[in-house]
Amino acid sequence: MIVHLVDGTYELFRHYFAVPSHMTADGREVGAVRATVGSVLSMLGDGATHVGVATDHVIESFRNELWAGYKTGDGVPADLLGQFPLLEESLEALGVVVWPMDRFEADDALASAAAVAAADPEVDQVRICTPDKDLAQCVQGDRVVQLDRRRNVVIDESGVVDKYGVAPTSIPDYLALVGDSADGFPGLPGWGAKSAATVLARYHHIEAIPDEPGEWDVRVRGSAKLAATLVEQRQQALLFRRLATLDRSAPTIDAVEECRWQGPTDRADAACERIDGSRLADEARRLASSPDR
Repeated sequence: MIVHLVDGTYELFRHYFAVPSHMTADGREVGAVRATVGSVLSMLGDGATHVGVATDHVIESFRNELWAGYKTGDGVPADLLGQFPLLEESLEALGVVVWPMDRFEADDALASAAAVAAADPEVDQVRICTPDKDLAQCVQGDRVVQLDRRRNVVIDESGVVDKYGVAPTSIPDYLALVGDSADGFPGLPGWGAKSAATVLARYHHIEAIPDEPGEWDVRVRGSAKLAATLVEQRQQALLFRRLATLDRSAPTIDAVEECRWQGPTDRADAACERIDGSRLADEARRLASSPDR
């Protein structure tokens, strides 16, 4: 059994900027919703059996209370934000499990569901469908992997190390040091991808890095300055790590079977008509009736 966990927020943003606009008769923009729903159905058509989709029902989360500069919905086009409820409604009507997050983020939901699925001995692999670097922390060997569906690239644990220079368990520490502009925290001055990867490959976590650069077992250019910055701003770095650490307590599933797709509900036609997507409901019924199911 392979479990597919989809970052609905990433998919909606990606399609919003990639596909043509589509306005309904009542003036609603639905192009990205239609494309995202079609993409999920394509996954089911390719044989996926257990699928869950996480969305940011609101952009803000508990992290905004921890760091004033954390990302918000400011600057996100209104006609994109307006498609989130339509996406959730359409997918649920088509029988796909959706986790709309408000207090938590979609990434937290994916991490939470991945942990449940990875613990199930009946599961052969968990595929987290997003290239988002935050989710690299969830990768475990080749059992829990990231799948970039756009490029058809699978990133397992060795792939994470090749890409970032650190193991998945050090990804929050790495992001804390180098910063994450997409999420709105800057990292520590002077710390870049190469220095962070070199130091964390040896010490793994921020609190284990010695204060004195002379005690470092690795050679890093500018180590004295980097060490001084870390000593001065270590608490800030730990806060940034808290922001970057996904919360696996986000409410999703208690068992993998909750993600099994069993076909569209009786609300499918009405929901799909609201996005001018009657063919999507027809496609879902065709897939559900396939003898391969």
